[in-house]
Amino acid sequence: MLTAEQNDELTQVAAGTPMGELLRRYWYPVAFTRELEEFPVRPARLLGEDFAVFKTPRGSYGILPEACPHRRASLAYGVVEPDGVRCPYHGWLFGTDGTCLDQPAEREETNFRDRVRAAAGVAQELGGLVWAYIGPSPAPLLPRFDVFVMDGVRDIGWTDLPCNFVQIMENAVDPHHTEWLHGRFFEFMARHQGFDAPPSFGKKHVKVGFDAFEWGIIKRRVVEGASEEDDDWKIGHPLVFPYNMRVGGANVEQMQIRVPIDRTTTRFMLYTVHAPEGIEYPDQPQVPDYKIPVYNEDGRHRVDYVEGQDMMAWVTQGPITDRTVEHLGRSDVGVTMLRKMFKENMAAVARGDDPLGVIRDDHDRIDLPCEKNKFDAGVSFAIDFIDKASSRFSPQADALKKLHIKAQENRKAAAG
Repeated sequence: MLTAEQNDELTQVAAGTPMGELLRRYWYPVAFTRELEEFPVRPARLLGEDFAVFKTPRGSYGILPEACPHRRASLAYGVVEPDGVRCPYHGWLFGTDGTCLDQPAEREETNFRDRVRAAAGVAQELGGLVWAYIGPSPAPLLPRFDVFVMDGVRDIGWTDLPCNFVQIMENAVDPHHTEWLHGRFFEFMARHQGFDAPPSFGKKHVKVGFDAFEWGIIKRRVVEGASEEDDDWKIGHPLVFPYNMRVGGANVEQMQIRVPIDRTTTRFMLYTVHAPEGIEYPDQPQVPDYKIPVYNEDGRHRVDYVEGQDMMAWVTQGPITDRTVEHLGRSDVGVTMLRKMFKENMAAVARGDDPLGVIRDDHDRIDLPCEKNKFDAGVSFAIDFIDKASSRFSPQADALKKLHIKAQENRKAAAG
């Protein structure tokens, strides 16, 4: 368990707090690319602060504090121009770097304009998302993780959850919950609600392990009927510090993104690429995004799919779970490891060092370790993933299943 002071430090996101300063060293998705193509400016909230994110007619992206430095009107209603965004109230124009470029109604011969500046972040587009960095300069490079740049058919499920992001991240280093929450509990709900639960999730865990590596923590497991030579142990999959988890199996590749909107709100995103081999992928000029359901009509959590079960477990802990009354056991070694990693990296930032996973070197793609044969389940995992997880709500769910089935048929035909 933690003390109240330790729990408070771990769950802060505000600027000036140790955790808030750590979190400001990373890039976060703040909009879908298609949103700024539909309309070039919109509000965004990140780490407890409100911003205006925009795309200029020249194709540049920008992110500025929402409140105009002049009289605090919202720049999220601004007029987007080739050089930046103009406040709708009095027309002051700000560039993507925060420079004040124009002050209508003010005298040109003074240096007043030079003394006004918006605290700009940096924004870029990657993989159908607009990403922002709002920390100190110089900004690190935006990580080009494999899922965001690989070939395949992609979509993005998302929702906003009323809880702190840390209790979601602790789930990423808790393999034992899989056989119970997605196994036993799934089977229990299936019996009472009349559907079939996927058998691959309920396999008993024989052994689990955790290894720190350059991007976070690799989680490993051996399930009943498998061995240490199987992917789940030999390769595993990573928690990508501080707010992602990379998962996959059977040519379904996914990054689970947990963006701290503020201290008690987290945007949960499931960025999925369906990439079966030996098949031609259809053109995808725009990445579809869709909201995944959290609650049933009666207000209770919807738990008939995998991520719905996870969200129930995260949200029912409360907006900020009280870690002063928890009882951690030997099975919670991954949770303890993650908390220590947060503490160590808060200290690194306080010393003036870059924390874990901050990138300063140019790169085309970062490949993350991730198992292919998930739960020793083979290709059936791909269909289970679509039928029993968040992809069932994708507008292209049927087409995705046909894609995997066709790829499997091609493989069989090629094998003779």
